[in-house]
Amino acid sequence: MPRQKKSEEPSAGAPWLNTFADLMNLLLCFFVLLFASSNIDAEKYEQIAASLSNNFSILQGGGSAIKEGQLISTGIKQMDNLGEYEDTMGEASKETGGNSDSTNELDMKLLEEKKEVSETMYDELADLSEKYKVNDDMEISIDPNFNYVKLSLSGSILFDSGEAKIKADALQLFSKVGDILKVYDDYKIELEGHTDNVPIRNSKYESNNWLSSARALNAATYLIEKKGLSPATLSWTGRGEYDPVASNSTEEGRAKNRRVEIKIYNDVGQ
Repeated sequence: MPRQKKSEEPSAGAPWLNTFADLMNLLLCFFVLLFASSNIDAEKYEQIAASLSNNFSILQGGGSAIKEGQLISTGIKQMDNLGEYEDTMGEASKETGGNSDSTNELDMKLLEEKKEVSETMYDELADLSEKYKVNDDMEISIDPNFNYVKLSLSGSILFDSGEAKIKADALQLFSKVGDILKVYDDYKIELEGHTDNVPIRNSKYESNNWLSSARALNAATYLIEKKGLSPATLSWTGRGEYDPVASNSTEEGRAKNRRVEIKIYNDVGQ
């Protein structure tokens, strides 16, 4: 009896494979249509992605753990309370700048707070200047960005021309200014010396930069040694002729530029 041949295995091009491939294509199209018609909260998805990236480094190669357990980069699932994490991640993203509208809102609130504090400081300083009777010799103004309140004194009142030592008849005035500043000793205070653009001509100081720096240093030294202001919060610098407040083309403008400015910074955002 002749041996029967084994049935041949179907070749790669068997007809049933074509039918199977058509079925897979139809299923793929079906799921694509389902996905396209689904409603995805894109904003919440972006918040979750941003939070994961910022807080856990999942999107930058992993290597961060959520609470206790093995690292996320190992692929082990440890988020038993996924809903809780999902709810809090969006808030964390907003707080860390993930939402530009929230960032702008925070900036506006900070600016309003700085404005309120600066205006309160201005009113207090105005009252103190009247109390110590220095309001005619000292100008008070607020920084446009509400970072500080500025006291400005004419350089001609405090110093002789080309000199950095405080004049004897100006010590009483500057002592009262020190009493006012003592109220704000815990605040950051900057003392700046300014000059006009007329070149200095004496053997003590080679330029207006040196003269303005010496004036600022002498004024700061007086406030520290005589009035007890803290050198930890008081700083001083000379700006020479480089920050004019008026034109140097007239004597009146040059007189305004010769000045000492004292900036008292508020502590908002520090």
